[in-house]
Amino acid sequence: MKIAIIGTGISGISMANMLKGSHEVVLFEKRATKGGLIQCERVQDCLFHKVGGHVFNSRNQQVLDWFWSFFDKENEFIQAKRKAKIWMEGQFIGYPIENYLYQLPPTVAKKIITELIALQPSRKASPFEYGDFGEFLQSTFGATLYEYYFGPYNEKIWRADLSKVAMEWLEGKLPMPNLTEVMQSNIVREEESAMVHAHFYYPKENGSQFIVDRLSEGLDIRTGCAVNDWKKQADGSYIIAGESGFDKIVYCGDIRQLPLSGKQLLVQSGIVDVSYIEQLRSNGTSNLFCETDDNDISWLYLPDPSIKAHRIIYTGNFSDTNNRGSQRKTCVVEFSGKVDYEEMCAVIGQLPGHLSPLAHNYEPNSYVIQDHRTRPEIAAAKKVLAAEGIYLLGRFAEWEYYNMDKAVEAAFALNDVILGKNK
Repeated sequence: MKIAIIGTGISGISMANMLKGSHEVVLFEKRATKGGLIQCERVQDCLFHKVGGHVFNSRNQQVLDWFWSFFDKENEFIQAKRKAKIWMEGQFIGYPIENYLYQLPPTVAKKIITELIALQPSRKASPFEYGDFGEFLQSTFGATLYEYYFGPYNEKIWRADLSKVAMEWLEGKLPMPNLTEVMQSNIVREEESAMVHAHFYYPKENGSQFIVDRLSEGLDIRTGCAVNDWKKQADGSYIIAGESGFDKIVYCGDIRQLPLSGKQLLVQSGIVDVSYIEQLRSNGTSNLFCETDDNDISWLYLPDPSIKAHRIIYTGNFSDTNNRGSQRKTCVVEFSGKVDYEEMCAVIGQLPGHLSPLAHNYEPNSYVIQDHRTRPEIAAAKKVLAAEGIYLLGRFAEWEYYNMDKAVEAAFALNDVILGKNK
């Protein structure tokens, strides 16, 4: 078959590599550069992750085997240990916070422990039995820990009423601690190791851009080529960007901006609420690339509502080559939404590390936000489009908060569908 892939983020590039052995694959990218959210650039020879800080690991053996078939793990990557912290009231607290209650003021820690014990009889067997994200956090961690950390941090990053956020997006993303584990961690003072990215792999050179560049080798990628629509021919094939003969389309763009022909299919189906899909909520991020004092932290979370930034990603600690043009370490300070450069520069004065700005970037769409209708509506849209040989893949096409490994996993699932292994 001849297959068009629209979008060259990790989802589109992964999909192309899975298909190219058996099919003719052409990728279309509206931007001048490929890589989507994981692209990087060098600023004064320091590496700037323009949207977050992307690392790789997975618990899925199929994903691991596929990924490492493209890379030399021993010579091209560094295995790093995740060391996350929380910055609260002028001091560093361990992460996840429930394992480091002993670092909080004694009166606060005692209140949190009392609430955790009181909550145990009413805890549900599965997090998905809770009605919404806000209810889950309060029912799992108690009112004090919610008000102290979970509420303000999540409201800052998602900029949404947590009672309207569906639980499904959490699946596979957060460990669900029980009281025994929390108490053991606070008494024995063990470090967290259950999270997917407790250890992760990171390229020695050029970060996630190195991953994009390697996975792009041998692919037919048309950058600077926006696909605003496609036309179906009498023989069932499609014309895209003036090129004919495409049998299938894999759309990795934003479903809210689905080309007109795709939108018309959804409207005509009568089972998809297109107006709802067009109004799906997402948050962009403003990122300030900075020099910082030496440290050994990988991520620093900032729950304080008076500090507009929500986290610092110390990408300079992932590989020494990221700091090549500086005598100091580098990091990315991330803000939810559009924040002016001058305001970001003012905020970093509230943060540790004597931060000094190098560059900045605004990405209009970084985080997807699901509510209780999202997954059923997206599933219906997928069904309608798939019947016409059009498939949705990726964070903004499927409206799923995919990390890199989950994007590859989703590509595997779609590859099976396209090859007819899974209807």
